[in-house]
Amino acid sequence: MTLENATTQQALQTQIRAVAERFFTAIEQADIETVRDCYARDAVIWHNIDDKEKSRDENIVALKAMVGRIHDRRYEQRRLHVFESGFVQQHVLKGTRTFDGRAVALTACIVCEVLDGKITRLDEYLDSPQVAEFRKQAGA
Repeated sequence: MTLENATTQQALQTQIRAVAERFFTAIEQADIETVRDCYARDAVIWHNIDDKEKSRDENIVALKAMVGRIHDRRYEQRRLHVFESGFVQQHVLKGTRTFDGRAVALTACIVCEVLDGKITRLDEYLDSPQVAEFRKQAGA
């Protein structure tokens, strides 16, 4: 690998790391417009819990619901690995359910493809029982 190629690759990985950090910080802060901006217009989002691909806009609807149910969101135990075409992040998303004040935690692994500074594909692997606790609402 030439010095020029190494410099280009390092710059690309720096850009991808910035996309990952911007994306997860926006979710913590309930900044849905920034989350939307992190995605490519035709991004595909897949979750292991339902094995379905969703569009960016469908994912935004789900995120809005989640930030309405869970406050004090924070990503802990982050392990971010950046590579040439994207990133993988393992983490525990913690927060407090709004309806009952109960602390909840969700272990996840996110695999993203990034092109031109935008997430083009996101594959999310979640712990199913923990998802059920995150989704609980009053009367449910």
